[in-house]
Amino acid sequence: MGAVEVLTDPSSLYEADYVGNVDVSDTDMMQYVRNALASVKTGESDRYDDLVRALQIKNVSDPDAGAQLEIVLKALSSSVACIDVIHHRKLLSSIFGMSLWDHKPYIMDALVGLLISLAVSSGKYLDSCLNMLISNFLPPSWVISKLAVANPRVVNKKTEVLSRVHEAFLKISLLFPLAPSRLFPMLAQRMPKINKKDHVIVMYVENLLKLENSVIGQVGGRMILMMVMERLRDLDLEIGWDDIPQDDSSRGMFDMELEDAAEATMDEGDELPVGSLNQDTSISDCLDKLMIKSFDHLESCQNAGRLDQVFENLFESFENFILNTYKSKVSQFLLFFACSLDPENCGVKFASKLLDIFLSSNKPRPTRQSVATLILLCLKKFRLVDECADYCRTCNNDIRPEAHQIFYSGCQAIMYVLCFRMRSILDVPRFRSQLIPLESILMHKLNPLMVCLPSVVAEFLRQAKTGGLFIVSGSYIFEDLLESELSRAFGGCERLDTFFPFDPCMLKESNRFALFQTLALFCFAVLE
Repeated sequence: MGAVEVLTDPSSLYEADYVGNVDVSDTDMMQYVRNALASVKTGESDRYDDLVRALQIKNVSDPDAGAQLEIVLKALSSSVACIDVIHHRKLLSSIFGMSLWDHKPYIMDALVGLLISLAVSSGKYLDSCLNMLISNFLPPSWVISKLAVANPRVVNKKTEVLSRVHEAFLKISLLFPLAPSRLFPMLAQRMPKINKKDHVIVMYVENLLKLENSVIGQVGGRMILMMVMERLRDLDLEIGWDDIPQDDSSRGMFDMELEDAAEATMDEGDELPVGSLNQDTSISDCLDKLMIKSFDHLESCQNAGRLDQVFENLFESFENFILNTYKSKVSQFLLFFACSLDPENCGVKFASKLLDIFLSSNKPRPTRQSVATLILLCLKKFRLVDECADYCRTCNNDIRPEAHQIFYSGCQAIMYVLCFRMRSILDVPRFRSQLIPLESILMHKLNPLMVCLPSVVAEFLRQAKTGGLFIVSGSYIFEDLLESELSRAFGGCERLDTFFPFDPCMLKESNRFALFQTLALFCFAVLE
């Protein structure tokens, strides 16, 4: 029986005499596939149905069956011009229903080759090909459970699959330049929801960041970082940390759920610890992992000399999703970390952009107020204590809090930073001397101790008295002070009681990722 006779046999593609026939060349198989595709239009669909069934085999364990599937996929790649979107719906459905995770590397290569050929042959297949590749960002459930315990075989499988997915995206984008414009909206649409398992979200974001670091990222890096920042923000807001009670003056932003051991051993005068929340929720774990991935990405950008370029997109994401977010606890650290990697460029640029926002009459008032404290803290040569003292000397007789927004933000910023870094700052004589004007500021008729948050004021006064910085007469009377109407009128409920942008990072792993140094960088910039 010759090769042509075998190829025209309508029996299954997996019959032994067919699979084992060494006379079947790639050219013969391609001709067979084209004949099978053409037969549908004449009503003779047996060979076409066999072709479809051949693509529906998963986890091919038989080497001969795997080799046959590889040959079929390669033959289809050479025959994409013969595929019709109407007549060959079952075939296309089978192709797009395949998963790289089900197959060995050589079959993956053949399948990816077919997808690339389909995507660049006609625009009508592009979306389906891109969607299928995106679907391979996430493995089947059985793989996810094994990835959670770092199973070596599964980790290797992940590398095999995702490397091919990204290679396919790159080739399609090079051969079909309009592909990225179709890809990015799909990526945003397929972003896992925050109620998904953390490994699902983390893997998806990991792939987004890999795309951002590729040639594709040069076209759509802005959109990718927007997706990442938005998801970080969403998770940040979902973390189950207690909001600051508005009717209990004995608690505040300092009465956070720090580790019990830290609370039990903290003596009067100790700095507040930079610790992790005593909550082991899936959402906070997920956010922690995403922050680590994001920090790694920024470091790789810095090492590649492209952090300055990435920072532009990162800041836009920060402005859109974080700047006006009420009580953002963690996600803002991504931008601060970028500034700490390159203070002379990114840090200065950050301060400059914030200043532009603050001075712009086109920006809404809440946005301009949001950047006030950031401006004061991020301008390295801006002597915050001296500026507040100068403000006290030159202000008019109008003592309405709403007329002095930046002043109160600055005072609270000083007190807040000192609550966490009091001892470290007082140990440096130069820093200590720069705090001398602070007593006159706090005793001024504008009375910042009455307008700033009582929780901040009380903790600051406790630390200052113990540290011997200065003695404020009757300082303890403020510890039980309810939030005043002045604070409410100024915007305490909306702005002064938000989680301060330089709160210590409370996520365990993220905190270990040099975030303490990031915080210190900005804290010491206040007094420098």
